Amino acid sequence: MSVLLSTDLPLPIFRRGKVRDVYDLGSQLLIVATDRISAFDCVMPEGIPDKGRILTAVASYWMAETADLVPNHFRGNRGWPAELETYREALAGRAVVVEKTRPLPIECVVRGYLAGSGWKEYQVDGAVCGVPLPPGLRLADRLPEPIFTPSTKAEEGHDENISFDRMVAVVGDGLAARLRDLSLALYRRGAELAAQRGILLADTKFEFGLGADGELILIDEALTPDSSRYWLAEGWAPGKNPPSLDKQFLRDYLETLPDWDKQPPAPHLPEAIVTGIRVRYLDLAARFGVKI
Repeated sequence: MSVLLSTDLPLPIFRRGKVRDVYDLGSQLLIVATDRISAFDCVMPEGIPDKGRILTAVASYWMAETADLVPNHFRGNRGWPAELETYREALAGRAVVVEKTRPLPIECVVRGYLAGSGWKEYQVDGAVCGVPLPPGLRLADRLPEPIFTPSTKAEEGHDENISFDRMVAVVGDGLAARLRDLSLALYRRGAELAAQRGILLADTKFEFGLGADGELILIDEALTPDSSRYWLAEGWAPGKNPPSLDKQFLRDYLETLPDWDKQPPAPHLPEAIVTGIRVRYLDLAARFGVKI
C-alpha cells in the first residue's frame, strides 16, 4: 500500500504541520491530511497507509455531529480551486476547504478518565492542571466529572499543561469560560456517542479560532484517534491502560526503545507497528459508521 508523506500543490503554502499540509486560498484554506504520524512531537519516518483519509473522514463525521453546539471551519468542497482539478483524484478523501480563522493559542483538553500526562501529574500532587481530584484514584479511573485542563500550543517543542487561571491571563475571563464550557459540551457529546458503540472516550483536545466577525469557531480536527484517547469498553479496568483505538499503540511501542530520547530524528517503525496503527484507526472509523 502506498502512503502520501508530503504534497507539492501549485498553491501558496500556508504552513506544514506535523501531519497536514495547509495551502492558502485567500479567505479560506485547503487542508490536506497526509499519512504522516507523529508522537512525542516527532514525525515518524514511516507513514500509515490511509491515515490521512481516515482522519479526514472521522473529523468530518464529528464536525457534523457537533455543529449544533458550535460552528466549525469545514466548508467541504466549496471553493475548490480550479488549478487543482488534475489533483482531485489523488486528494480524494484527504483534502478539505476550511474557513480561515485567527487560531487561539490554547489547546482545550477535556479528561473523563485519569491517564497520560494527567495521571503523571496526579501522582505528584493529587491534581491535574490545578484541578484537585479525590485521593486514591488509579490509572484509568473514571473521574467524578469530566475536567477541563488546558495547555499551551507550542510552535516548537512540547505543549505545556496550564491552569485555568493562566489560560484566563492569555485569552481573558469571558473567552476562557466560553472555551471551557464548549469543550466540556463537545466532550460529553463525543463520550455519549462513543459509549453507544462500545468505546470509552478517555480524553480529547479541541482547538478554536475566531472568524472574521469574531465568532468562536471549532477548527483543526475533532475527536479523531490522533487527538483523542479511545478505549475499548470491554477491556477497561482501573489500574492498567485498557486496549485502545488511537495513537497510544504507537506511544507504547516507542516507550520500549531504550536508545531513543524522544528527540528528532524519530526511529523507523517496524511493519507490525505500522499495520497495528492502521488497523486500530480503521476499527474506530468503522464503529462510527465512517466509510473510508
